[in-house]
Amino acid sequence: MERSGSVGPRKDRPAGAPSPSGPTPRTPALPAVSHDSCNRGRSNGPDPAAATPSVTDAGRRLPGSLRAGLLACAPLLGACGGPQSALTTASATAERIAHLWWWMAAGAAVLWVLVVGLATYAVLVRPGKHGERASRLLIVGGGAVLPTVVLTGLLIYGLAFIPELLEPGPEDGLRIEVVGEQWWWRVRYVTPDGSVVEAANEVRLPVGRRVELRLSSPDVIHSFWIPSLGGKMDMIPGRTTRIALEPGRTGVFRGACAEYCGASHALMAFDAVVLAEADFQAWLDHQAEPAATPGSGPASRGRDAFLRNGCGACHTVRGTPADGVVGPDLTHVGSRLSLAAGTLPNEPEAFRRWIARTGEVKPGVHMPAFGMLPGEEVRALAAYMESLQ
Repeated sequence: MERSGSVGPRKDRPAGAPSPSGPTPRTPALPAVSHDSCNRGRSNGPDPAAATPSVTDAGRRLPGSLRAGLLACAPLLGACGGPQSALTTASATAERIAHLWWWMAAGAAVLWVLVVGLATYAVLVRPGKHGERASRLLIVGGGAVLPTVVLTGLLIYGLAFIPELLEPGPEDGLRIEVVGEQWWWRVRYVTPDGSVVEAANEVRLPVGRRVELRLSSPDVIHSFWIPSLGGKMDMIPGRTTRIALEPGRTGVFRGACAEYCGASHALMAFDAVVLAEADFQAWLDHQAEPAATPGSGPASRGRDAFLRNGCGACHTVRGTPADGVVGPDLTHVGSRLSLAAGTLPNEPEAFRRWIARTGEVKPGVHMPAFGMLPGEEVRALAAYMESLQ
């Protein structure tokens, strides 16, 4: 009798016949993707499918740190352009500020790399590799000494720049007084002979000449800022602050209020227009002239509507009975680049929208809407405003 566990062939079975306890015949592999993937690593020859990975495989193999870095850079790439940028400089002062920004960015990058490097090192190094003294030196050097050196250098560089930033303009030169209202800008040009020319929501400067701006506010804190021309300066009720600008090239640059001042803070911008010396003087002389009287037509009817509806109680149009001082001076409003402190383009349709739906355009504004006027009268008012060049 055969013992259990015998490995020899049974006597009552033909030689070469498979034993019931032996291995079963191997079935052919199904043509499934998973089997192909498993056998690919044992292939003796190159697999054409493996040599050309799909786009999906390549995306999966992209390191997570690289993907995170690309996502982090996306906002930076989106902020490289635009009409209001402290890195698009048009004066020596703005150039110094941009240099300070780059030095601060470099210092912050050094500290960031240090912190991330130390954190990564702390995760990867095995415990007990360094003694207590070496660990303490690493903490003191990387966590205290290096940040102190970097931040102290940036502080010294910034403090050394402040006197240049606050250097006043010439006392006997052109002076510009800017008053921050809610939510627009009153601009007065005071010439050396003492004459005053008032405008609104636009600052014009001569290229290559240092001009002092005196800033104030009657109610809330604003902050005057033209990034391409210099730093910003707060406008504080009850005080007069000063900043001097010396543009280095002509052009149109965007300015804005950089301090939250109420409901329409985001709609309180202005255009800074830098002109050649001769062009600036010609513009200033023209601004000092009274408004031209329109002939017959829509502009003439608009002038009558302007005076009849009480607009002159708040606005001034020199050369007419309108002498209000509450709102912006409109003597040459048609020559400005924008309306409502940079909110609308200077065009007839925008004038009509502003007159009829003031509160919708700029929430919280003090000017009442005149939507109750007939459409023809609103169009005539817009034509008159457009004619005030």
